[in-house]
Amino acid sequence: MAFESFSDWVSRLEVAGELRRIGQPLATELEITEVANREMKRPGGGQALLIERPTVNGLVSSFPLAINTLGSWKRMAMSLGGESVDAVAAELGALVQAKPPTSLRETFSLLSKAIELRHARPKTVRDGACKEVIHRFDPPPTRREPWPAAPNILDPACQPTTGDPTLLDLPILKCWPLDGGRFVTLPCVITRDPDTGERNVGMYRIQVYDDRTTGMHWQLQKVAARHGRRYYETGTRMPVAIVLGGDPVFPFAATAPLPDGLDELLLAGYLRRKSIELVKCESVDLEVPANADIVIEGYIDPLEPLRSEGPFGDHTGFYTLPEPYPVFHITAITHRKNAVYPATIVGIPPMEDFYIGAASVKLFLPVMRMNFPELRDLALPAEGVFHNLVFASIKKTYPMQAYKLMHGLWGMGQMMFTKYIVVVDDDVDVHNTSEVLFRLCSNTDPQRDVLATRGPADVLDHATTSIGVGGKLGFDATRKLPGEGFTRQWPPLIRMTPEIQRRVDAIFSGKI
Repeated sequence: MAFESFSDWVSRLEVAGELRRIGQPLATELEITEVANREMKRPGGGQALLIERPTVNGLVSSFPLAINTLGSWKRMAMSLGGESVDAVAAELGALVQAKPPTSLRETFSLLSKAIELRHARPKTVRDGACKEVIHRFDPPPTRREPWPAAPNILDPACQPTTGDPTLLDLPILKCWPLDGGRFVTLPCVITRDPDTGERNVGMYRIQVYDDRTTGMHWQLQKVAARHGRRYYETGTRMPVAIVLGGDPVFPFAATAPLPDGLDELLLAGYLRRKSIELVKCESVDLEVPANADIVIEGYIDPLEPLRSEGPFGDHTGFYTLPEPYPVFHITAITHRKNAVYPATIVGIPPMEDFYIGAASVKLFLPVMRMNFPELRDLALPAEGVFHNLVFASIKKTYPMQAYKLMHGLWGMGQMMFTKYIVVVDDDVDVHNTSEVLFRLCSNTDPQRDVLATRGPADVLDHATTSIGVGGKLGFDATRKLPGEGFTRQWPPLIRMTPEIQRRVDAIFSGKI
């Protein structure tokens, strides 16, 4: 299902009973975080919240703020246009595993899938709702002139303006007490490979320095950082566009584990079953979704020194400390007249991002099975804050198969950041942490069944000795085979017979 704006999405949530409006003023400095954090910690993720009167330095913003809109399984399924996330995953799995047809029926089935894919490719249009209000900033200083000093935007003297929009008009959150400032937390950052022209849509936090400049926190392993390195090598300014709002599938696609070079807007178009219309930016040579709520245009100058960014209360549950990152200079802001500002917060799990990440796992599990046919299921427990901890179940048929999977997962995209992998047999529900821990403790000999190695680490991981490099542990909690050096008999698991279970069920249901 396609949503034509973020307000359209919010309205659908309200009709479905998934939204709570808050009409009283709430400060973007910490108060909204506290309210949202309490809601996200409720069973099942709570409700989405529409803060109708967010305040910035005491003044009510003209933009309402929506948060936790993807923070439950039901809302994730709604954003993806399916009855459930599993149903969407099954549909995508059937598509990627499609084989050449052997009958007329299979031919028509494959043809229908091809027709659906027509909507995946974006198309360019001349204008869009994201340009109902346009504000171009004055030309930036030349590189020979000093960059203007950045005021402290949390200072009450630095108030939002009226009329033309600036960053100070947006209800951008200061999420946690030790944060270095306000951060845009749900941005879709669009960049382009200067060599191939391939587009990338990623999600990187944006720290606001003043009304004209921000930090750009793309870690060294991200695709946008690779694009940036090419601009730094040539010394040319890098165009960047930040998209806020629009269809809720945009932030999901921006965080999806797609291969480098595959356009996230293709995935978004497929999921919403409607082509994404793109319009050219006002001040940079990029295209953005025409139905976005807010677009922030600008550039990064490779000749400008990096600037300290952070601290920031991150999805790890800890603050990431200041590190140097590129500075993003704003050249224009465009938005809808009735724009809704989308936000999220991250911190000690469970939070909204748990559902986004878990949905990605479900959707891309069929793709992973093409590389690992023994893989049955995969889970990223909330306590592992995405990739720190992975539970995987396999249909084990030969010795050392669990280790083969560990090495394979560590070589797949963002799975390279995984610290701990626990592999269990296919009769284990990997989404039941208690069941996995039971098998881990009962099926392993720590001296025999642990694989220790080293590799790339998340730069947000504060526990590693060096940034971006760390250790990894794999645990083989499967039944052991003779070929793995196990010479004893493996005992059966205690289970009641199905016949007795049925008889007792009947006794207590009144049938006997």
